[in-house]
Amino acid sequence: MQVTPAPRRRKSRRSALALTAAAALLTTGLLSWPGTQRAEAAPTAFAHPGVTVSRAQLDFARGKVLAGAQPWKDAYDQMMASQYASLSRTPKPRAVVECGPYSNPNYGCTDEREDAIAAYTDALAWYMTRDDRYAVKAIDLMDAWSATITDHTNSNAPLQTAWAGASWARAAELIKYTYTGTWVNAGRFATMLRTVYLPKVINGSNSNGNWELTMMEAAVGISVFLEDKASYDSAMARFRTRTAAYVYLSSDGDLPKTVPSQNLNTRDKIVSYWQGQSTFVTGLTQETCRDFTHTGYGISAISHVAETSRIQGQDLYGTDVGERLRQALGFQSTYELGAAVPSWLCGGSLKLGLGPVTEVGYNALHNRLGIAMTHTQTLTERNRPAGTNNLFVAWETLTDGDNPN
Repeated sequence: MQVTPAPRRRKSRRSALALTAAAALLTTGLLSWPGTQRAEAAPTAFAHPGVTVSRAQLDFARGKVLAGAQPWKDAYDQMMASQYASLSRTPKPRAVVECGPYSNPNYGCTDEREDAIAAYTDALAWYMTRDDRYAVKAIDLMDAWSATITDHTNSNAPLQTAWAGASWARAAELIKYTYTGTWVNAGRFATMLRTVYLPKVINGSNSNGNWELTMMEAAVGISVFLEDKASYDSAMARFRTRTAAYVYLSSDGDLPKTVPSQNLNTRDKIVSYWQGQSTFVTGLTQETCRDFTHTGYGISAISHVAETSRIQGQDLYGTDVGERLRQALGFQSTYELGAAVPSWLCGGSLKLGLGPVTEVGYNALHNRLGIAMTHTQTLTERNRPAGTNNLFVAWETLTDGDNPN
């Protein structure tokens, strides 16, 4: 399959209708584009559990698992057979986690990420089984780290903090708001998130876009758990700006949007930041020509924040966020499935490996909104059950696969 860039000014009837609808909403003040969006994104009252998954979604998934229905049962079995669901797991907290590029050095980096994923896994296992042992194990992991950690250092500290923080927030949210037992040190864990994790991520990053997107995912999730409206608003505004600068749409103009603080004020600077790519087409991301793995991190974080926002009452899927997510998923899925790479795209060569990152966006846009997503659907269904990337994505066929809630 050959994909060629469409003329920049040409828009499909679907795109024209979407933009017309968006313009109408802008006129009424119901939504706004990055740069002009409302500062007040936080709800009057936060919904709980409300970090990437809601109680309705969990109840739907649990019902399917109990009925032995697919793909949920296979996804559940995959999760329960993983190292992360082991009740014999021993937490490995450190006072200071030190992480360099590609986890070199790796002083607590892998341990922290994996303990955080394990806590989330145990929280999900508790919800699916109602076996208190899994809730107790999740609490054990969270308590060990909240009693120990004081900082993240070295060059990858913001990203490491984001990866672990995103999973910690999901785990804590499920335990605090669904477990019927007692979590004595819940307040200490909240203090850890507020003083160790949130300050490291809330101000964002000018590195590659997946950094800031993942940092905002962690900041949004932590803000929901802490019911911190100011941090939620700050993170959401930064997220909207970065998302617009991460995924290109032809409606953006000749060049992609930029983050003001990065001072990308010439075409040459933008092309360099976009990994040397000089032809911009809808669905291309700032890291497509770097590799699909890092691109997948960015796409996943966009979907996670959009899902959290939807649960909290502000649906971003009807804004440019949703359109950018749809196009990014479709573009990357096309090549991940084996389409021939044209010479104008990344010099005719791509580093594939998108990862288990399509379920959330596909479910929201295709299953809930009814948008055709042929390539994304094929890739999503081929990769089921989606497991974990061992960083901050885990078990999304179980929680989001064909979930109408």
